[in-house]
Amino acid sequence: MIPPAESLLKYDNPVLVSKSSRVTSPKGRNYIVSPQQSSDTSPVPPPPKQKADSSEHEDILNSILPPREWTEGTQVWVQYVSSAPCTRADVLQLTEQLDEKLQEKQARLTGICPIRREIYSQCFDELIRQVTINCAERGLLLLRVREEINMTIAAYQTLYESSVAFGMRKALLSEHGTADMEKRVAEVEKEKQDLIKQLNEQKANCDEIEKREAERRQAEEKKLTEEINFLKRTNQQLKNQLESITTAKN
Repeated sequence: MIPPAESLLKYDNPVLVSKSSRVTSPKGRNYIVSPQQSSDTSPVPPPPKQKADSSEHEDILNSILPPREWTEGTQVWVQYVSSAPCTRADVLQLTEQLDEKLQEKQARLTGICPIRREIYSQCFDELIRQVTINCAERGLLLLRVREEINMTIAAYQTLYESSVAFGMRKALLSEHGTADMEKRVAEVEKEKQDLIKQLNEQKANCDEIEKREAERRQAEEKKLTEEINFLKRTNQQLKNQLESITTAKN
């Protein structure tokens, strides 16, 4: 595991927790020997006890801001947050580091930016550390505020992810519905073209029938006209004959 990245939260120097290698004795027994001491040395004595108030503050500080741990090969390192009191210069330096880190990481000034959020989270943790050193109760209260903020952000993130998933489902359904509608429109358009073709054919048939009927009607009218004229001539001839016969008898 690689060492943790640099943070705005102030830490003490890392402490080597364990560095051991396994060796074999001449009789075949395995022993764990620390490279910093021989196999027959006594354990390293614990550090001297501090005052009760200082120890309590450090315990509270470590519970609020847990130490970070990493391994390098067979070495296990632990780094606790610093318990050194802060000054006004430290606050000004923190402000400068915040601006420098925002510029270095190219965090966006507005909108959603995970980089900016992470940097400001580190800055807030550092403020909690500085406040906890002076007043543990105030630090615990700030811890509650931090947890509430993180919970609210997590809720908004869950809501955003749910809305995105819902939007994607709606978009997929819309695309599927659009494809069905386009297919249906194509079918209706084809039916329309077929109906238009049938209509044109029916119109053509109707025009042809009307033309044939007009020709037939004209032929019938011509034939009837000829018959009427023939009958008129015949009637006139018979009338003339009748008049001539009547005149001859007188």
